[in-house]
Amino acid sequence: MSAPSPTGCGSGSSHGRRDLGVRATARIVARDDGRGGTALPVLAGEGPLALRRTRARGDEARVMLVGAMSGPLGGDHLTVEAEVGGGALLHVGSAAATIALPGQAKGEARYDVRLDVAEGGELRWLPEQLISANGSELYVTTRIDLAPGARLVFREEQVLGRAGEEPGRLTSRLTVRLDGRPLLDQEVACGPGAPGGWDGPAVLAGHRALGQLVLVRPEFERTPATARPLGECAALTPLAGPGVLVTAVAPDALRLRRTLDEALGALG
Repeated sequence: MSAPSPTGCGSGSSHGRRDLGVRATARIVARDDGRGGTALPVLAGEGPLALRRTRARGDEARVMLVGAMSGPLGGDHLTVEAEVGGGALLHVGSAAATIALPGQAKGEARYDVRLDVAEGGELRWLPEQLISANGSELYVTTRIDLAPGARLVFREEQVLGRAGEEPGRLTSRLTVRLDGRPLLDQEVACGPGAPGGWDGPAVLAGHRALGQLVLVRPEFERTPATARPLGECAALTPLAGPGVLVTAVAPDALRLRRTLDEALGALG
């Protein structure tokens, strides 16, 4: 999952010397403006986490995550929070891929994403790829809380290593809850030190790009999707609720994006 990125000390509450790692939080709140559009009463970034409102499309508000610096580096702890109220539509993207890099500080970097969507709200979370560079250690946690009747499109793409480079250590945990109950809870670990088999035939099979789409819509409750393969290296799986999961692996980021875009287009 991709997001913005630091290499220097932030200002305000994103504090600490670079060799101690950076702490920073960005927060987005979207609300129905009562006039057929979506207002953003809170759009606040810290230090390396910058948020920019872009041109709206219909009643949807659009926000871009902009990494003010490269990273995250070892020892950094970044958090992005988004809250979508009833009747609001929010689309969040990022300006570029995020690259996890080794840093002067010891220990892994952390990147936490916290998303909350109320009944009648809709969130489209479509950032660019996360690239795990050689020597980096990153732990990503994404927690999504949905009220009944909420709608979600969530895309996560991860690339193991830059061109011709071995990957760093990347661990990613994704949890989606609907009305307080688990809809999806999974964790994947890749790279040096990850549990054995991560690159074997049953997992990545030598591929270096992996990704997933999670779609939650009330209509899936009435008409569940059918489990099926999507080509040779992707699959659609219905969830135990009004949602579907598409998982895919590919040799590179370009082909991964093409596969996920085709799946999203087919699901409408």
